[in-house]
Amino acid sequence: MIAKSKSHTKGRCVRHLTGISLLGLSLCLGGCTSSMDLFGSTPKVDRTLTGTIPNKPQPSSETVSDEATVRNAVTSADLSKTATHSVPWANTATGSAGVVSSIREDRSQGYLCRAFTTTRHSFEGIAMFSGEACQTGTGDWMLTAFDRQ
Repeated sequence: MIAKSKSHTKGRCVRHLTGISLLGLSLCLGGCTSSMDLFGSTPKVDRTLTGTIPNKPQPSSETVSDEATVRNAVTSADLSKTATHSVPWANTATGSAGVVSSIREDRSQGYLCRAFTTTRHSFEGIAMFSGEACQTGTGDWMLTAFDRQ
């Protein structure tokens, strides 16, 4: 029978315990730096879509409807009569109304444009706007500017 010393067997146990301790510690600390998704419940790839943020918020359908009503009032106005009178407008679809206080016609860029100022009375309150409507090559009018002051 060969006898082994306690230091030889004791060293082996200490090495095993040290190895197991280090393995356990590394698994615990690994959870702090990364997620261990053992069951595949989370997606592996971030599929979040990104896009550019528009510079200006898109107008609501009420605003678009009011803009069309103002455009029609400005473009159908008889400028020989509106020099001293204002042009009222009302949009029954939105309940908004206002008064176009000035219209200036301009042909300097090769096409007919009408710059104007108007008020808008709506459920949001009363606001002042400036804008411009220009005639296209087909004879239709297009609102090229409508900005709140």
